[in-house]
Amino acid sequence: MSSTQKPLPFYVTFTAGAIAGVSEILTFYPLDVVKTRMQLERGKSSAGLLGSFRSIIREEGFGRLYRGLVPPLLLEAPKRATKFAANDFWGKTFRQMSGETEMTRQLSIITGCSAGATESFVVVPFELVKIKLQDKSLASTYGGPLDVVRQVVRKDGILGLYTGMEATFWRHLWWNGGYFGCIFQVKSMLPKADTQQGQFLNNFVSGTIGGFVGTAINTPYVVKSRIQGAEKVPGAIPKYNWTYPALVTIFREEGPAALYKGFVPKVLRLAPGGGVLLLVVEFTLGVFRKALGPPYI
Repeated sequence: MSSTQKPLPFYVTFTAGAIAGVSEILTFYPLDVVKTRMQLERGKSSAGLLGSFRSIIREEGFGRLYRGLVPPLLLEAPKRATKFAANDFWGKTFRQMSGETEMTRQLSIITGCSAGATESFVVVPFELVKIKLQDKSLASTYGGPLDVVRQVVRKDGILGLYTGMEATFWRHLWWNGGYFGCIFQVKSMLPKADTQQGQFLNNFVSGTIGGFVGTAINTPYVVKSRIQGAEKVPGAIPKYNWTYPALVTIFREEGPAALYKGFVPKVLRLAPGGGVLLLVVEFTLGVFRKALGPPYI
C-alpha cells in the first residue's frame, strides 16, 4: 500500500477476511476431519491419510467428512477478521513502542503471536463443538452443534464451552507467529512483482510457506484435540488437562511420533490454506479499493 492510500474501513477488512475464511474451509475441511480423527486415536496410528479417508467413507459415508462443518463455517468471518485485524492492530502498536517506521522480521513474529493469542479467545467454543462432532466415539451422543452446546452447558456450565482455552491459546499463538513471520520474510526474498498476476503468486507462495511453518510449529499441540474431545467424569481428574504436562504424558506413553499425529492432513490443509487466505484477502481488498476509488487506491 502506498503512503497516499487511505486505510480501508473495518467492514472491508472484515468482509475480506470472511470471504477468505469461508473459501479456505469449504475447500479443505475434509482434511481437518481426518486430522482430528488421527489425533484422537490413542497409541500407534492404525491407518495413514488415505486409509483414514477410505475408512470414514466406507463405514460412515461421504457426508461424515463434512460433519461439524457448521461451527467453523459460522466462525470463519469473525475468526479471520480477528486474525488480520489483530495483526494490523498489534503491528501498529509494536512499531510505535519500538520506534520502528517499518515492519521488521522480529516485529512480524511478535505481532503474529499477539494476533494468534487474540484470535484464540474467539475460537474456543466453536473448536470445542467441532471436535465433539468430529469424534467417532461421540457420534451417537450429539445431534448437532446446538445439541453439543446444550449438553456441555447443562453438564459443565457456560465455562464448559471454554474447555481447552489454554491449549488453544498456545496453538494459535505459535501458528500465527510462524505464519505472519514467514510471510514477511518470504515476501522480502521473492522478486518484486510488476503485474497483478505476479502479486497473486507472491501472496500465494508466501502464505503457503507461512502456513507450512506455522503448522510444523504447532502440530505437537495435538493435546488440544485430546482435551476438548474428552468427556468429563464427575470426581475424576482429566488425564489431559494443562498443555505442557499433557505433552509430556503423550511423549512418554506414546512416543514422539504421537505429537505429530494428523500432521499430513493438517499441513495439506493449512499450508495451501494459508496461501488461499492471503491470496483471497489481498484480492478482495484490491477489489474494494477499486470500487471505493480515491483516496483508497
